[in-house]
Amino acid sequence: MELRLETALRARLVVLPPAADGTPRVGVDSSVGRARRGSALRALRLPPDADVVIEEMAPADLDAALLATYRDEVLDDATLGLWRRAPEQSARSVLVGWQKPAAVALLLVLVLVLVRWPGQTLVATSVVVGAAFLVGVAFKFWTSFRGARMEELIRLAPPPQDRVADEDLPRYTVLVPVYKEANIVARLIENLGALDYPTHLLEVLVLVEEDDDETRDAALAAHPPEHIRVVVVPDGQPRTKPRACNVGLMLATGEMLVIYDAEDRPDPDQLRKAVAAFRAGSDRLVCVQAALNYFNADENLLTRMFTLEYSYWFDYMLPGLEYGTLPIPLGGTSNHFRTDALRRLGGWDPFNVTEDADLGIRASAEGLSVGVIDSTTYEEANSRYGNFVRQRSRWIKGYMQTTLVHVRHPLRLVQVAGLRQVLAFLFLVAGTPAAFLAVPVLYLVFVASLALGPGGLAVLFPGWALWLSLANLGVGSVLMTYVSMMGAFKRRRYELVLWALLNPFYWLLHAVAAYKALWQLAFRPHYWEKTDHGLTRVDAAGLDDPVPAGR
Repeated sequence: MELRLETALRARLVVLPPAADGTPRVGVDSSVGRARRGSALRALRLPPDADVVIEEMAPADLDAALLATYRDEVLDDATLGLWRRAPEQSARSVLVGWQKPAAVALLLVLVLVLVRWPGQTLVATSVVVGAAFLVGVAFKFWTSFRGARMEELIRLAPPPQDRVADEDLPRYTVLVPVYKEANIVARLIENLGALDYPTHLLEVLVLVEEDDDETRDAALAAHPPEHIRVVVVPDGQPRTKPRACNVGLMLATGEMLVIYDAEDRPDPDQLRKAVAAFRAGSDRLVCVQAALNYFNADENLLTRMFTLEYSYWFDYMLPGLEYGTLPIPLGGTSNHFRTDALRRLGGWDPFNVTEDADLGIRASAEGLSVGVIDSTTYEEANSRYGNFVRQRSRWIKGYMQTTLVHVRHPLRLVQVAGLRQVLAFLFLVAGTPAAFLAVPVLYLVFVASLALGPGGLAVLFPGWALWLSLANLGVGSVLMTYVSMMGAFKRRRYELVLWALLNPFYWLLHAVAAYKALWQLAFRPHYWEKTDHGLTRVDAAGLDDPVPAGR
């Protein structure tokens, strides 16, 4: 008796070893009402009177049996499923087709031009870098002000409808990929237990890697309730968060699905708000993103800068993108999906180290839309500089990967997504790494002009080129500092406002991460740099609710 993986996952059943007398045995999910003898026999295409032993299994035991029975198929699909269905959408190859000869030709041209006209090349590079920096920053500034306009529309909107009755809510799956998180997994289970959602309609899958015994044991020792299950993800490469999420997506039974990180503390009503957003949205709406912010903002300088950045990004930048119907690169957590639409998109790309941003752009490239909801998930801000550089270099490398993937067929992209969306994608996803790479060049010109004076640089830079570069740096710095202050005001964290003046120094850390990302893109493109959590001295559970955004 054989059963295809797709059928086994859909029907939540698995063929077990036969009984001692040779009678076939089938395990079914005891928690999902549709998995009973009749539906099991229909899935197996057996008559109602077939001599088969039907055994009800706890959901966690069924998950383990499914992953053991179909281990190779699960690993193959979780790792290579997107690449097999649409190789041009996968970051498995850094450069493909025309990109390889184009990159070689561009490099040769730059070297030849630099050798032939070194001075003019230096001037041109400075002007282009400065202009690119200013354009990227100006786009973020303009979009953030559009987000402020959306905030005004929300305040003027009629009050929301009454709370959705429990019996009208859909089944919801929560995926939480964890790795080496034994120190915080018990707190994770406590935080997710606070979600305001009927537990009989909720399944939480804590995705633990096969070699991570410590985290698995800590999760089980926390005695999670029945709707929270620990799923052991079969070992494989690349060992990335999106590969684990793809395994979770296979097992998900919810009509809707959300991703959380190990340290997350979502608003209790966030799932209900996502349900309301999908019901109010069009059929093209595939995902809604909740805002992210930090519970340990005042711990040190780095956590303050992190909080300023996230406040403007999620409270102004993403709403501004939604207001302009522009592509939204998702954050790594609190993404709420229609599960069937997520599967049609192919799930996550395990070779892209910012799989979230890639998925948001991929949805836009397919003519689908992503929105935002007025809810917040609180996280732990990175409080250590080495950890910050590791985390941010992965994000920037992923933005580079996403750019290379989605410009493989530029004409097709424009035809499907539209020119506005493509330009917004380039300004944001390609422009962000470019801006950070440009920072040291612009700062070097600025410092040299202070040390030598404008006349001292005249041998290399014409006056107009020098002043243009300095103006680009100055205007861009003012714009980004201002939008950072905007985020602090909206969250009513007024004590953080003046810290935004340190943004130019914060960018130097990003520049370090950006050059590390560029090196890794060339030599370790799929390496996932682990971000350590649980480093903060602030106990989130002991805090009053953090100050919410003005709602």
